[in-house]
This record gives sequence, structure tokens and C-alpha cells, in this order.
Amino acid sequence: MEIRNIAIIAHVDHGKTTLTDALMQQTKMVKEGVSMDSNALEQERGITIYSKNTSVYYKDTKINIVDTPGHADFGSEVERVLRSIDSVLLVVDAQEGPMPQTKFVLKKSLDLGLKPIVIINKIDKPAADPDNVHEMVFELFMDLGANDEQLGFATVYAIAKEGVAKINIDDDSKDLTPLLDTIIAQVSIASSEEKEKKPLSVQPFNLGYDNFLGRLAISRIYEGKIKEGQKVIIKNTLGDTREGKITKLFSFEGVERKEVKEASAGDIIMTSGLPNIYIGETICENNEQEALPAINIDEPTISLNFLVNNSPFAGRDGKFVTNSQLKERLEKELEMNVGLKINFSAIDHYKIYGRGEMHIAILLENMRREGYEMQISQPHVIIKEEDGQKVEPFEEVTINVPEEMSGTVIKKLNSRRGNLIEMVPEHGNTKIIFEIPTRGLLGYKNEFVVDTRGEGILYTRVIGFKPHVGEIEKHSVGSMASMVTGKALGFSLFNLQERGELYIKANTEVYEGMVIGNVSKGDDMAVNPIKGKQLTNMRSSGADEAIRLTTPIDLTLETGMSIMKEDEYLEITPDNIRLRKQLLKETERIKKRRNN
Repeated sequence: MEIRNIAIIAHVDHGKTTLTDALMQQTKMVKEGVSMDSNALEQERGITIYSKNTSVYYKDTKINIVDTPGHADFGSEVERVLRSIDSVLLVVDAQEGPMPQTKFVLKKSLDLGLKPIVIINKIDKPAADPDNVHEMVFELFMDLGANDEQLGFATVYAIAKEGVAKINIDDDSKDLTPLLDTIIAQVSIASSEEKEKKPLSVQPFNLGYDNFLGRLAISRIYEGKIKEGQKVIIKNTLGDTREGKITKLFSFEGVERKEVKEASAGDIIMTSGLPNIYIGETICENNEQEALPAINIDEPTISLNFLVNNSPFAGRDGKFVTNSQLKERLEKELEMNVGLKINFSAIDHYKIYGRGEMHIAILLENMRREGYEMQISQPHVIIKEEDGQKVEPFEEVTINVPEEMSGTVIKKLNSRRGNLIEMVPEHGNTKIIFEIPTRGLLGYKNEFVVDTRGEGILYTRVIGFKPHVGEIEKHSVGSMASMVTGKALGFSLFNLQERGELYIKANTEVYEGMVIGNVSKGDDMAVNPIKGKQLTNMRSSGADEAIRLTTPIDLTLETGMSIMKEDEYLEITPDNIRLRKQLLKETERIKKRRNN
């Protein structure tokens, strides 16, 4: 049977997963309603976080498909996948056109010599302009240095949610057959008898974990055959070798993994039995074979400290609260989350390095749902030295806002050391592209929502390390910290909301040192949120004003990470996210400020 290997790449929400789901359903590989985004967080957020494998059968051909994340924080997932496949389906929204992440993943695909198939999706949108988007995609290929063969890409038009694909927009099509035929015609065959006869050569591009089987390696077989129970040699790029044994072997059938006894060149498989296997290593038969080229993984850009929760409310919600339990969970995360790095050397905290706020927030969200309690410090950008020069990570920011709001956005990003690259009108809005240090972006997203009244769209992608730009001035607000423990009352919060924005509602339990809001003047303020109205015997029935509280800021993980200050922790439990001062007593905080 012929095998073809493809990946689906696109910007967030352009329809990758919807298209993959439709392909699986039309080829009868899954039941109605089964989706690639099986993780609860993915379903809630409507994004793909983890790359996943599936396969469909069409015309005696097995098509292995890898669905990749569209968010920039998970770029390390995309890069590894591209090394293991032979072509990509580039999905582009027929209204929005190419977006930042489209550019990021396409650039990596073209650099690897892959020839993409372009799918212009959502052609049923009212403002869809497929012809113009096709032109924009062609220009993007040119800008990214595509060769002549890559510029001759095939184009398919689609409505993924209806499971329809067309070669020409006016074609009468009822299913995805035109797309499947294009894949068969355009993608090279991965399997051949000649490759099967060669010595085994396999490279893992992703990792999984099973409580019973341990670490799992998701790999592409480049040459030879692999069998269950086979003894193998593992080589890394430094030339080191070690021995191992394949205990279990799985192939992908739809979204399920199917245990098999052997697999041949060209296929994508999952193996167990190699506990120390790592991405980019080579699994082969003998010591004389050369290791396959290494797979580079993008470096982390931000870091933060991860600690045991020691707040006055610690242990109320969580099942796993001890240092050893947290360490065990983080070590397990490292088994498969290769974009993450953790330093376990300190006694009182662990240093976590990640690709961005969302990358770390997804880990924290998964942990709190599993019953863990922890607290984290303010995230910091990783600054390093290259050739004697201090460098820091930069990001490209693409913003789409109503025209009248563009001035405010440009002014804010300029003050944060952003550099305006492009500004063009688009669908009645203004599209603005900036290059800005990651430091300048930390804490900006909440301001952006307020400045654009929720009408703006902001996308970012890391573009690498550039020379350090020096100090960045940001609008600073003070923290409103509770000086008492108890239940917050509406009367007290009504008076406090005049000083700034609140993070809590009435009847929320608070403790001394817990941050309940911000102060617009910029200085920290100790407050009493549990103070009630003094009662007297001289009151008339109409003397009280109705207490109206403004809606507090919803403290999510990403919001908390972006608004917290240097001397604060974000307390994370299964049921609550709280902001707190590191030193809970006001007298201790004053003493520390004096000493500094």
C-alpha cells in the first residue's frame, strides 16, 4: 500500500482541525462528532495546542495527517512535525488572508524544501475574496523566497465545516474528493520496496506518555522495517550511541492507535520501550549507520519561578500541594513538552522556561484541573549575551483595529519600544504591524482590550533575538492589598472602586496581603475590604444609596501573569486564582522598601 505523509498548517481559527475532522468522517475513519481537538482545554479555547496524528485511507493509499497548533507559543510543535512529512496543506481564510502564524509556518515549510498545497477555506463568508487572497498568498511565497517549483503550488477552495472542496470556485462539488485527489497527485510517495530493503532508520519528531508504557516516541520510518521486540541502536547528533528494545509498536488509524507487529519505510508510528528517547535522535540497526540530521527546537523566551502554595488559604481546594508532588508532575511534563525547560536546582522554587505566556498558562491550567495547587512569580523575558552583546527576544505583532482607535494603539506600542513596520486599511479596519521586544508586550494585552473596547484583534509571533533596547517605560498602577482576613463587603468595595479597578466581587473571602484590585495613582495601598456601614439610631428609610459595583477584572491565568508585579505571586488552585503580595504583612513590606 502506498503511503503519503502531510501536515496541516494555518493561523489560529482558519479551519485546520475542522478540515481534518471532515476528512476523517468522509473516509469513514471516525464516527460522527469525533474531533482531533480531544483535549478539554482545546475544545474550550477553540484552538489546537498539541500536534496530533491521524490517518485516512483513500484509493488504496494511506494518508498520514498531522494536525499542528496555530498559536505562536506552540511553534516548536510545528517545526518538528514539518521535518517528518513530505508536503503541507496550507489553510488560509478566504476573508482574512495570510496572517502572522501563516507566515511563520510557511517560512519553515519552504526552507525545508516542501511544496505546499494551498487551501483557501471559508469561501462562503460574506466578505470572502478568494481571488485576492490567492494573490496575497502568491506574494507571500515570493516574499519568503519560494523557488520556482514551490511557486507552482496547487490551489483548492473549501468550506471545511460543510466538508466541501473545489478545484475551481464555480465547480459543483458535494464532498472533499477534489482535495483528496490533489493530495494523491501532488504529494510524493513515502513508501517503496527499495527503501524497505535498506537498514532501519527512524527519527522521533514528537513524544507522548502513557502511565503503563512510559515514554512514547512518535516517529517517521525513513528506511527499513521495524518490528515489535526488535533490538535497536539509538544515536544522537553528538555521536553517542546506546542500545534499546522496542516493546510495543503502534500505527495510527483515524484518531486511534492500533497495535501492530511491524511497520515499513514511509509510515508514521509510535513506539514504547525506549525510556530516554528524545526528539531528533536516530533509531537504527547498527553502529555503522549515520545519524539523521538534528531537529532544532526553538528556545524559550520567558521564565518564572514556580513555588509551593503557602498562602493562608493553601490546601483548601487542591489534592496535590506538596513540593514532591509538584516536582513529580513537572518531571512528567518534561517527558513530552519539549518547548519547556525546568531548573530543579533551587531549594525553595523551580525555574520554568517557556515559549510565551500562553505556553506556560496551558501547563498551569492543566495542573490546576488535575487538582494541583501552586504559585508563580512575575514572568521575565530571557536576556542573554551573543558575541559580547546583550540580546533579547523580539516579536512581530499584527493588529487589526477600527481606524479611530489606531492612533492610541500606535502611541502605546511606540512608548514600549515598538517599531512600526506597516500600516494598511483592511475591510474597514486598519492593519498595523509592529516589531517589538517581548518585554514591551508583557502586560499590554489587557490594555489593548480596554483601548479598543474589545473590537481589536492582536496576533504575535516570536521572530528571534535582537539587540537589547534598554529601559521600557510602562504605565504603572499600584496594588490594593487587603490588610485583614474575612469576607469582602459590598459597602467597602463600593468606596474602594473609586480608587482603581477591583479584582474581586462582594462576599469573596480575602486574607491579609491578598491583592484585591489596583490603584490608578501608582502607589500600593493597604485597604480594609470587610468594613461594613456604621449603624446609628438616626436613620431614615430612604437615606441609603443603592450600592452599585462595577464588574471586576476577571483574574484568569494570562491576565494574572500580565498584571502582577515584581513583589507579588499568582496563587493558583483548582477553584481559585488569586493575586497576593509575597510579604503578606504591610509592616514587612514597608520594612523591605526602607532597606532597599
